[in-house]
Amino acid sequence: MEQKRRTRIVDLLKTSEIGQQTNVKGWVRTKRGNKHVNFIALNDGSCIHNLQIVVDVPNFDEELLKRITTGASVSIIGEICESTGSGQKVEIQAKEIEILGDCDVDKYPLQPKKHSLEFLREIAHLRFRTNTFGAIARVRHSMIFAVHEFFTKKGFLNIHTPIITASDAEGAGEMFKVTTLDLDNTPKTEEGQIDYSKDFFGKATNLTVSGQLEGELAALAMGEIYTFGPTFRAENSNTTRHLSEFWMIEPEMAFYNLDDNMDLAEEFLKYLIKYALDNCSDDLKFLSQRLQEEEKNKKADERSMELIEKLEFVLAHDFIRLTYSEAIDILKNSKPNKKGKFKYPITGFGSDLQSEHERFLVEKHFKKPVILTDYPKDIKAFYMKLNDDGNTVRAMDVLFPQIGEIIGGSQREDSLEKLTGRMKEMDIPEEEMWWYLDTRRFGSVEHSGFGLGFERMMLFVTGMGNIRDVIPFPRAPKTAEF
Repeated sequence: MEQKRRTRIVDLLKTSEIGQQTNVKGWVRTKRGNKHVNFIALNDGSCIHNLQIVVDVPNFDEELLKRITTGASVSIIGEICESTGSGQKVEIQAKEIEILGDCDVDKYPLQPKKHSLEFLREIAHLRFRTNTFGAIARVRHSMIFAVHEFFTKKGFLNIHTPIITASDAEGAGEMFKVTTLDLDNTPKTEEGQIDYSKDFFGKATNLTVSGQLEGELAALAMGEIYTFGPTFRAENSNTTRHLSEFWMIEPEMAFYNLDDNMDLAEEFLKYLIKYALDNCSDDLKFLSQRLQEEEKNKKADERSMELIEKLEFVLAHDFIRLTYSEAIDILKNSKPNKKGKFKYPITGFGSDLQSEHERFLVEKHFKKPVILTDYPKDIKAFYMKLNDDGNTVRAMDVLFPQIGEIIGGSQREDSLEKLTGRMKEMDIPEEEMWWYLDTRRFGSVEHSGFGLGFERMMLFVTGMGNIRDVIPFPRAPKTAEF
């Protein structure tokens, strides 16, 4: 085959160079036709759309054409022609065809038919080749780029925080241990405990659950920073909302109070959504149609809001801001609570809000995204700034339709005395956190930050229902394939 520079399908479909010769390469989605003409639907991953290749059968070797099956990879040189079919303006009249890689079609699991998402999770090494997962991968890339663009435009520095850590930022205790000790013959102390002084780092270490604490160290010198890295939780949870390995975006800002923090979170979320609408329209249209098809047998009031309409809904509204106490009053007096419809009834101040409560506030009561503030200190982390009432902290959670909490953050406690007091209450040893406490000893300032679970954002932007479908290779209990 004559060597010619490859053109991506996404670029070809925009071209007006009718009559020009071009070279396309990709994977065959389908082949149909008769003894006179074949039509190949070719996709190279650059966009949701396939390119139609028209093959005049008499011009090609019969054995070659038999090898063009679903899943095979091919290189085609041909002429760009106006398409006579609907859907796209150009197609390729094939002049030369080369099979780059044959596909054993009898064993190929991605036949041209509808496959369940559960089945596709079992073949995650191939699911990128489907329209759904190709679209998700492209949207995910765009969202990653938009995160970095947003913070770079605002003058933030990207900081790489450690993946291996000796601290537990959330106090959750459900962490993956990192060790080089021989698990069949672990060294023990005189008390019979594992002797971590013999381990690689000389102490017990884990995979991080958050880059926040180290992020604060950087912010209290550099001003405004953000982290974007993998985080890990060893929580034995098999829900559609939990992963064992996921990505977190965590900005930390010196000289920011809670109001500044809320302003930034709202601006950030709207920036990401607008970027998706502006740059991923074809993929979002496809994902919207997929969702509507999936929910067509549901009752009208059980169906999700149309995807693009839902994204525009967030852009169109200022987020409602109210305190946890105000939210509890609304929920306590709501019809679902009074009629026993909530799985977790709201009894009053101190109730831990569940997804059903968060979604009620957003979808039924306010019909807008909501930011809740000033939670009881007993249900929040040690580092959140104590309010003057002594009972609540300067926390904030951003609540979205269909997702519930999408961002969690707070103004951080800048008083050394109050911070050490909270640590005593929660049995967090000061000697292990000496480096964190030093930032309050040496020029402490008002500062704030938040965390956005990237996969939760991806669920919202793509309309997918299971978090394992918005990360390329999900890690969850009993799931570490690929």
